[in-house]
Amino acid sequence: MAAIILAAGLGTRMKSRVPKVLHELCGRPMLAYVVDAAAEATGRRPIVVYSPQTDAVREAFADVADTALQEETRGTGDALLSAIGVLPDDVDEVLVLSGDVPLIDAVLLGDLLEQRRLDHAAMAVTAVAAYDPRDLGRVIRNDAGTVERVVEIKDATPEEAEIGEINAGLYAFDAGWLRGRIGSLSVSPSTGEQYLTELIELARADGRLVAALDVEDDGRLLGINDRAELAQAEWDMRAALNAAHMRAGVTMRDPSTVYLDSSVQLAADVTIEPNVILRGSTTVGEGSVIGSGSQVIDTIIGSNCRVWASVLESSTVEDEVTIGPFAHLRPGSSVGRGAEIGNYAEIKNSRLGAGVKQHHNSYLGDAEVGAGTNVGAGTITANYDGQQKFRTTIGQDVFLGVDTMLRAPVTLGDGSKTGAGAVVTRDVPPGKLAVGVPARIREPGAKRAPRTTSQETGGRSEPAPGATSKHAPEADP
Repeated sequence: MAAIILAAGLGTRMKSRVPKVLHELCGRPMLAYVVDAAAEATGRRPIVVYSPQTDAVREAFADVADTALQEETRGTGDALLSAIGVLPDDVDEVLVLSGDVPLIDAVLLGDLLEQRRLDHAAMAVTAVAAYDPRDLGRVIRNDAGTVERVVEIKDATPEEAEIGEINAGLYAFDAGWLRGRIGSLSVSPSTGEQYLTELIELARADGRLVAALDVEDDGRLLGINDRAELAQAEWDMRAALNAAHMRAGVTMRDPSTVYLDSSVQLAADVTIEPNVILRGSTTVGEGSVIGSGSQVIDTIIGSNCRVWASVLESSTVEDEVTIGPFAHLRPGSSVGRGAEIGNYAEIKNSRLGAGVKQHHNSYLGDAEVGAGTNVGAGTITANYDGQQKFRTTIGQDVFLGVDTMLRAPVTLGDGSKTGAGAVVTRDVPPGKLAVGVPARIREPGAKRAPRTTSQETGGRSEPAPGATSKHAPEADP
C-alpha cells in the first residue's frame, strides 16, 4: 500500500502567501495530521504532491514524506498523474487523500481500503450524507445503488443539485488499474484541468465496480478552504484533545479557555486553570498546577509545581517549584527542586539550584546560582557589555542584599553576602561580605570605621561618631 496526498494548491481563499496546508492547527501544519494518518494506514512514507508555488511544502516535509512535483496546477487528475510517476513498482493499492482534510484518521483509511477489497472494485470513494452539501460534488448512483459518477455542483442539473450525498475527496485504488487508466483523463474545455473524479466513469466503462464507503457527517472529513473553516477545525481538534486529557486524569476548570498543542504531554492529577496556553514540546508532571494567565512553551515542568500568570519558554523546572505571578523564564533556564521564583522575576539562560529564592523584581541572566541562595529584590546580573555576554557564578547559601548589581564576569563564593545597593565588580571569596559602590570586601559583622565630624571633613555636614541620621540609617546588612 501507498498513499498520495494532494497538496499542490496555494489555497487562494486563505488570502495568504503561506500554502494552505502549512497553516497550523493546534501547533502543527494541517498537512502533518494527514501525513501521520497516511503513514499509519499504509506503513510507509506517503507521496506529497506539491507545485512551484508550494515548494515550502516539500521543504517542510522532506523528513517524513516523499514528494512529486506538479509543474502546473492543472487539476486533481493531473496532480495524481504527477505522483504515479514516482510510485514504487511494488505498490498494489493506492490511497489518495487531500492535504486540507486534517481530521482524517488511520481507522477510516483502513475501512476504505477494506471496502475496495471486499467489492473487488477498481476504486472506492468516500460518500457523506451531508447536513449541508454546499458546493461540493454530488455522488450519483444507479438504481442498484452503485456509484456511477460524481458531478460538480456547477455542472449538476437541478435534480442532481438536490442530492445530499457528497464526495469527500478520499479514494482507494487498485494500483494496476490506476496506472493503466490515469493517462485517459480528458481535459476540461472550460478550465483546461483534468479531474480525478472522471476515473469513476472510466472504471464503469471498463465494467469495473466503484465501491463506496458511507461515512457519517461527523466532521472528520471537513475540508479547510478559508480561515473561518480553519478556526472551526482547530476548535474541534482542541475540544477532542482536551477531552482526551481529562479522561486521562487531568483537571481543567474551564476546558473552553485551555489552548493545548497536540504535542503537549500532561500527567495524571495535573490541574489547568482557565486562560492557559501550553505549546510545543511542553510536559507537565503529576500534581502540578498551571494557573490562570500562564503561557508555557517547549518547557519541562516537574511534579507538584505551581505556575501562576507567568511565561515559561524552552526551560526546565524541577519538582516542587513555585513560579509567579508575573515571572518570565526565557530560553535556556533551569530551576532546581523546591525553588521559589516570584513577582516580576526574570531568568535567562541560567541555572538555579535547589531551594533558591528569587522573589521580587530581579533579573538573572547567564548565571549559575547555587542551592539555598537568596536573591534580594532588585538584584541584577549585568551580563552584557555591549559586545559580549559574560557569566556570573553564585555559590551555595549566598545572601544577595536588595538592589545588588553583579557585573559579569564575577564569582561569589559559598556563603558570601552583599549589602543593599552593592555594585560587585570583582570576585567575593566564600563567607565574605561585599558592600558599597564599587563593593569592598569585608568580614561579615565587622565594625565600620568611625565617621569624621563636619570640621574634619572641610565643613561637610556628616554625623559625628555615634550620631544617627533620620535620612540615611546605617545598619549592617
